[in-house]
Amino acid sequence: QFAFQENEIKLLTAEIERLKNFGCLGVSPSLEGLRDENAKLKYRLNFLQKSFQQERSKAAKSMININSCLQEIFGAAIQAAYPELENPPLVVTPSQQPKFGDYQCNSAMAISQILLKTKEQKVSPREIAEKIAKNIPANECIEKVEIAGPGFINVHLKKDFVSKQLSSLLVNGVQPPAIGKRKKVVVDFSSPNIAKEMHVGHLRSTIIGESMCRLFEFAGYDVLRLNHLGDWGTQFGMLIAHLQDKFPDYLTVSPPIGDLQAFYKESKRRFDTEEEFKKRAYQCVVLLQSKNPDFIKAWELICDVSRKEFQKIYNCLDITVIERGESFYHEMMKDIVKEFEDKGFVQVDDGRKIVFVPGFPVPLTIMKSDGGYTYDTSDLAALKHRLCEEKGDILIYVVDSGQSVHLQTVFAAGQMIGWYDPKVTRVAHAAFGVVLGEDKKKFKTRSGDTVRLIDLLEEGLKRAMDKLKDKERDKVLTAEELKAAQTSVAFGCIKYADLSHNRLNDYVFSFDKMLDDRGNTAAYLLYAFTRIRAIARLANIDEQMLRKAAREEVLILDHEKEWKLGKCILRFPEILQKILEDLLLHTLCDYLYELATTFTEFYDNCYCVEKDRQSGQIVKVNMWRLLLCEATAAVMAKGFDILGIKPVQRM
Repeated sequence: QFAFQENEIKLLTAEIERLKNFGCLGVSPSLEGLRDENAKLKYRLNFLQKSFQQERSKAAKSMININSCLQEIFGAAIQAAYPELENPPLVVTPSQQPKFGDYQCNSAMAISQILLKTKEQKVSPREIAEKIAKNIPANECIEKVEIAGPGFINVHLKKDFVSKQLSSLLVNGVQPPAIGKRKKVVVDFSSPNIAKEMHVGHLRSTIIGESMCRLFEFAGYDVLRLNHLGDWGTQFGMLIAHLQDKFPDYLTVSPPIGDLQAFYKESKRRFDTEEEFKKRAYQCVVLLQSKNPDFIKAWELICDVSRKEFQKIYNCLDITVIERGESFYHEMMKDIVKEFEDKGFVQVDDGRKIVFVPGFPVPLTIMKSDGGYTYDTSDLAALKHRLCEEKGDILIYVVDSGQSVHLQTVFAAGQMIGWYDPKVTRVAHAAFGVVLGEDKKKFKTRSGDTVRLIDLLEEGLKRAMDKLKDKERDKVLTAEELKAAQTSVAFGCIKYADLSHNRLNDYVFSFDKMLDDRGNTAAYLLYAFTRIRAIARLANIDEQMLRKAAREEVLILDHEKEWKLGKCILRFPEILQKILEDLLLHTLCDYLYELATTFTEFYDNCYCVEKDRQSGQIVKVNMWRLLLCEATAAVMAKGFDILGIKPVQRM
């Protein structure tokens, strides 16, 4: 990217010089066109130079992804050693044990197999590894490499390289890895239905979607967060008919619908049992879809009641999302049907208009026999709008696994009709499993009903307070601090319990497990973070002193636990890069837990603050170790922020 910009700047500068020589600066009006051209070129040059400087500055502050650096180095070495191989395998991973170095390149074995199959050359992996090692280009990060076993290349990093990267982190803050061109990401998540309460089934989409948005935003992408509400359809006929009967003056007096769930159940019971009501409900749908003002008003009233209830949940969980429900796409649906008809993809089956997509046995129904539209039509309209109007480069649908076949069919239909090329635009279904109760069955109340999300959050607050009081935190914290700790623990634990599991799997919801302050839980990590933040404070070292030390101190990494912690801190960018690719957030949770346990090993073995055993007075502050504490806390804080967890100063 920099090379391209530098080259364009050179070309523009040369073009301005050419126009100058041609005599178009301050010349007669007859050369007005050339003067305009010159002004445009100057403007473009100025813009490019500023943009170039900003990008350079940002890249200088970006955290280096060490794994990516090593892949570039070994990629060049393999290319130099075996130029005849196209796309040779490149495998670089962190070493699991210190005796095997810091990273390993394990490409030699795979290259040996390729040479045997394609060239009929029998070369031992060890010999290949030695040839790769000899071709490693000059670089700033590798101290030495060793060949081990059948052909593993063990990589030892330079200590001063790691020390400099840690200093950069402390001076510049936790910065995202460089991503190149800024792309637009559209994330579809949460998506409850109007007139129905949010239940535990909405928890995962809401939490996972919010965290994905935060990650892409931190990485520098332009993120559009969309809530695809179920706010249109035939169910509104029965709701409006029931509203008219129960609150006939709804147009002038705002109806006091306290319990929308009960209101929905009442209207559904009438729809199923009263034939006259059912007919009127269908008439209401027709009048709503024809935009009758009174019926639009009724629809808006029902939507507003739901919206307020949803917002209570979003406020608790700190969720930001733009509402763009099915109704938004309603006017676009007739054009969608016409486009598929014009391109010859539509078949008529018993009055329905259907579209078969190659590779999928069940067709999409884009128009019902009565002329109405379906979820298939609205999902196609949403897909087209996000691709063609919003110009999304990456589309992510955070929707449960049960919708997988439907979404894959819709995506394939979008490709088939030419809306996007999967080689250019990424359209992904970030599927997730269901929430189970401790009996390993779908999470329900004792009466068998679906668990209301607001009840779940309130129970979390109660349990968190009980836990804090069990630990006698109420005796040492102020009322305000106790309340902050309660909220942090309750909502942090609910989020972390979800995000720390592979989203593709079902997971068991257990308050007891998630509030345990031992093991890989938010309670443990929040407590560990609060302890780390307190180390400098208890040593009477303030932020200003730490900032000054970060600029002046060299981080000594002589102790094996210092070295292990330093490397662990710097793995943060490669963890984020992996999640940007596979959208599996549990990797970040595993990393934060590893970072916290690695820090504990360091703290138990390396004195940060040395005290007199008799008096307890501080006799020595090892500032470089305090800086390692600070770097750990900074990375943990950013990790928490991506996960949507709010730590507290005292806990």
